[in-house]
Amino acid sequence: MKLRILTRYLLRAHLGPFLFSLSVLTGLLLINTVAKRFEDLAGKGLGIGVIAEVFMLSVPFTLALTLPMSVLVAVLYAFSQFSADNEITALKASGVSLLRLSLPLFVVGGLLTGGMLYFNDRILSESNYRLKGLLIDIARKSPTLELKEQVINEIRTDGTGGRYYLQPARIEAATNRLYDVVIYDLSSSERQRTIYADSGWMAFNNARTDLYLTLYDGTIHERDGAEPNRFNRIYFDQQLIRFPDIGNQLERVGGGSRGDREMSIKMLAAEVERRRNELAELKRQARDEALAAVRHALGILPDARPGEAGTAAASRKLSREIELNKLISDARRMKLQFENYQQRAKQLQNGINEYSVEYHKKFAIPFACIVFVLIGAPLAVRFPRGGVGMVIAFSLVVFAIYWSGLTGGEQLGDKGIIPPFWAMWLVNFVFLGLGLLGLARFGRETSSNRAGAFDGVKAFFARLRPHRRGAALTVERRA
Repeated sequence: MKLRILTRYLLRAHLGPFLFSLSVLTGLLLINTVAKRFEDLAGKGLGIGVIAEVFMLSVPFTLALTLPMSVLVAVLYAFSQFSADNEITALKASGVSLLRLSLPLFVVGGLLTGGMLYFNDRILSESNYRLKGLLIDIARKSPTLELKEQVINEIRTDGTGGRYYLQPARIEAATNRLYDVVIYDLSSSERQRTIYADSGWMAFNNARTDLYLTLYDGTIHERDGAEPNRFNRIYFDQQLIRFPDIGNQLERVGGGSRGDREMSIKMLAAEVERRRNELAELKRQARDEALAAVRHALGILPDARPGEAGTAAASRKLSREIELNKLISDARRMKLQFENYQQRAKQLQNGINEYSVEYHKKFAIPFACIVFVLIGAPLAVRFPRGGVGMVIAFSLVVFAIYWSGLTGGEQLGDKGIIPPFWAMWLVNFVFLGLGLLGLARFGRETSSNRAGAFDGVKAFFARLRPHRRGAALTVERRA
């Protein structure tokens, strides 16, 4: 009964910091994520519902990062408070093992790991796919805001079905000023019109559905299809051109094909298996063609047979030369063919590495919930009285190291430098070993309840020099 009460007390002590850190961290990262996409959303004439959908679809990706970090923050804060209030000492005096005290947290960490695994597999992959499709549809809604310099940009008008192509030599994004503008008007099949202008301004109406171009110092070249021999050239000082209903409606097409981050665990495993089978078939095909080429080369006729002379020997020599020329031609063709095989094999292997890394990543990140419980409790007990500053500092350091190792391993795994399994799990194993080492020394107190975080750090490093401490004690006794 006492252990049940203790377990409930322990979990309640962690629940508040966990929910607080989860909400704060998720909010901060979510604001940062949406801020990065603000440029893609602004000026599109989007409704509040579409913007809210982008916001909501960004939440699962953010939660996948902040939930393990919130576990670490909660464990550090709760155990540092227990140690500072001498509750750890009281429990040890009552015969309660510290390992037994942290056991409920491992159970909760395991449940969070299972929940995150399901979340990453089903919810996160699907939300990433929907978000990808929505962002593509939004980018397609108003192509005029995606104008590129020195590029022929297509402009479609939904209302009239017209097609225009705009090519600016230089764009001032801050002022919407265009220089050396060329417009190809293909709105009518019976008329060809090209507009040249020295400069111009780009502006939208209040509803941001119509584009207005004010052009200066230019010419209009026009040819009528009914009279092909007649050509008109019109000079102007200022010309206003209106493109109505540009991206007035958001057309929901979807995300198309799925990338590795939009796939579930089952999809990733199937994709890896498909590419491995294709790679094995490619190697078999290359091997068969190489063997066939070797057999053909070994079957070339000799120069002459014993006792053969005259016309027969000359004919055989000519046949041999023809075979050799054919062999050289086949060798060149096979060289190009094997280069294509090599390039295709490299692409398949890169795809296998990327999908395998993402496959193991879906398991490795949820497992961090257990790892952070294991490493957070001993770390907090070693440095009591550190307060919120210690919790924030250690959380940022631990998670920065963890995330750097994870992203670095992902890059190395994608390139095939290290196996995908170790690319995603190595950082977990390192922190797991450190956590087990700290748990083995969990029962040793390193500082009093009056010590601060820096005093705890000094005490920790002092234990790394036992011979010096022993020498100091000897000198003191002699004195």
